[in-house]
Amino acid sequence: FVTLAIMIITFTGKKIGFSQRVMMQESISAPKVGGIVRLTRFVISGALLFEALGMLLLAFRLCPQFGLGKGLYLSMFTSVSAFCNAGFDLMGIVEPSSSLTTFNHDPLVLLTVVALIILGGLGFFVWDDLKTNRFKWKKYKLHTKIVMATTLFLIVSATTMIFAIEYNASAFESMNIFEKVLNSFFQAVTPRTAGFNSVSISMLHESTLFLMMVLMLIGGSSGSTAGGVKTTTFAMLVLNAVTVAKRRSELKIFYRRLDDSVLRSAVTIVSIYLVLFFFSAMSISVIDGFTMTESLFESASAIGTVGLSTGITPGLGISSKLILTFLMYFGRVGCLTIIYAIHSNAGAELSKQPLEKIMVG
Repeated sequence: FVTLAIMIITFTGKKIGFSQRVMMQESISAPKVGGIVRLTRFVISGALLFEALGMLLLAFRLCPQFGLGKGLYLSMFTSVSAFCNAGFDLMGIVEPSSSLTTFNHDPLVLLTVVALIILGGLGFFVWDDLKTNRFKWKKYKLHTKIVMATTLFLIVSATTMIFAIEYNASAFESMNIFEKVLNSFFQAVTPRTAGFNSVSISMLHESTLFLMMVLMLIGGSSGSTAGGVKTTTFAMLVLNAVTVAKRRSELKIFYRRLDDSVLRSAVTIVSIYLVLFFFSAMSISVIDGFTMTESLFESASAIGTVGLSTGITPGLGISSKLILTFLMYFGRVGCLTIIYAIHSNAGAELSKQPLEKIMVG
């Protein structure tokens, strides 16, 4: 919303004041105010370009099927939804609640949607860094390196696991080997806040559902359209585990040292997400009588702002729907944003308590 407002101000020729620049900084989670107008313009132009390219590619498939006008509209809607990680689709006109299941044999549609989801989930700062430094890995900022490495790891590992689990399962039974790989890839990407599905979620193996829950909780990257705890937060927890295992005292990655405050923020975010996730799932299971797997999946989808479901959403009562509404709001606004809003006047510590060690593990 703020980005759109700034675009209108820019087109009218008015100057953008400092307070407006601060709002822009907060709206896209920029690290500093300097250069924020240039970055915002880049975000707008980049988003429109990617969405237009996605619309064009999808139109090659949808226009012959639905006609020129309707095909272009469906292509535009799907492209914007995928890039913004919204997950809304209009494919119910083909088959109710089908999402992209009617296109699970079509590489053009699935790969286009996957590309848009990944680009939207990388984050604006990563785009800017990639644009500035092209393919020069050594010149990338640490944030970009962590996002790229973590995203690649999550996609490859999740694709491999889904392929192995579902290879002989009912969800993939009518597919050849290429289509199984393609749909495994698609289902590995879309849970990280996009919300599309190329196969029926209710047909997937329970192990796949739990893997998708993890992906939904992790989400995309900071400064992107995605939700979840973010890839950098997940990377910090993994890095800390490796650091402890190696008995090192400092977090180090890509020849850089990280401040301890980053780890504290990561632990705080994940802890609060997990508490809300499990408590909400238990509440839904008790209130409406659904299994814990179904309730956990629904809660992960809500707090990760994904939109996937095993099909129980229409059967939820008002109380459960209110719980999911809160989770979606919390997941969209952000954990730290809410915490800082509550404790906005916290002063600096003037003294420190005595240090003492306790046993853990």
